[in-house]
Amino acid sequence: MRVKELTARIVRIPLKKPIRHASHTRTETENIVVHCVLSDRSIGHGEGVPREYVTGESAESALSLLKQTDLAGQLAQCSDFLEALAMIERLQLSPVPGDDRGCQGNAARCALELALLDAYGRALGEPLSEVTKHLAPDLYQFQPSVRYSGAITSAKGLKARFAAWKMRFYGFKQLKVKVGIEGYDDASRLLSIRRRVGKKIDLRVDANEAWKPGEVVERIRELAPANISSVEQPVAHADVSSLPGVRNQIHTPIMLDESLCSRIDGERAIQDGLCDLFNLRLSKCGGFIPSLRLAQLAKQHGLGYQLGCQIGESAILSAAGRHFACSVAGLRYLEGSYDRHLVREALGEENLTFGWGGRAPALPGIGLGFHVDPAALERVTLRVETLLG
Repeated sequence: MRVKELTARIVRIPLKKPIRHASHTRTETENIVVHCVLSDRSIGHGEGVPREYVTGESAESALSLLKQTDLAGQLAQCSDFLEALAMIERLQLSPVPGDDRGCQGNAARCALELALLDAYGRALGEPLSEVTKHLAPDLYQFQPSVRYSGAITSAKGLKARFAAWKMRFYGFKQLKVKVGIEGYDDASRLLSIRRRVGKKIDLRVDANEAWKPGEVVERIRELAPANISSVEQPVAHADVSSLPGVRNQIHTPIMLDESLCSRIDGERAIQDGLCDLFNLRLSKCGGFIPSLRLAQLAKQHGLGYQLGCQIGESAILSAAGRHFACSVAGLRYLEGSYDRHLVREALGEENLTFGWGGRAPALPGIGLGFHVDPAALERVTLRVETLLG
């Protein structure tokens, strides 16, 4: 069995509301969706979310990279699922000049990898969660359901108080709050949120690279009365060398996100003592399998890890994230499956949005375990290119 056809498209999906954090404000998303057809006519879909301020990719550059890569020379005949997994893990896109972190094709690779995993999974009767069992048995632990975190982004004042009440009423056990937005009083805002969500909820913050190295310790100490459990990406990637000094002065765990996009990033973080936690996001890390490898790396060195998501993921990435969450043990936090809360076109025939309290079941089907809505995909498509076939 081999790949017969590959196409890639740029899709533009409007968001239901503007999403703002310290690095960016977004009202829509441009993603890459790859469509794969195998020789037995099994079909798979994959998605990547290119972000120039995360992995240096745009939708156009991701599509261009896929087109210039020799895919035919890497996609061999596969007789079983393990053989397909080995082939897919070996896949490499054309090198990007100056990419010393090895991440500037990750969204493109994620879209391609998920499409292949979905197609071969459907052809050979394997759900995506079985990838963990086969490739990372040290991480594997099947869970029939999981619970996602809630999030408060740019709301402040009355809107922030209402958002906090809503999170408590909805039954979330974990909550992430964006901080570092210009003009916001993070300390009082966070205390206001804490009072309304109660003492029991796990409350963490994400600064999205907002702070200067010299102010990080003070900023984190200002937030300490709200009893935060971690601080995500407090400084810009260019300033991460300051984080070991920060960690020596505070007890709040530091999580890397924008600075954790590849194996190279992960090894540097461990060697230099930059963090306590990895934020794994499938698109920015290059796909399901590279994210598994980063989770293994973190576990081997005593670091924590969470599964994050990117603004504007459709049901394709939501499904992949669900399989990851339901098969990987030890995830500290879980983000994703915001589909109907956030995007106007989720692209799935089934609704994968989390339910009350952030609860969501494992997906029982083979491959990604859901079906892409062809009409919805056509509505948001801007451009289609043939990669193979």
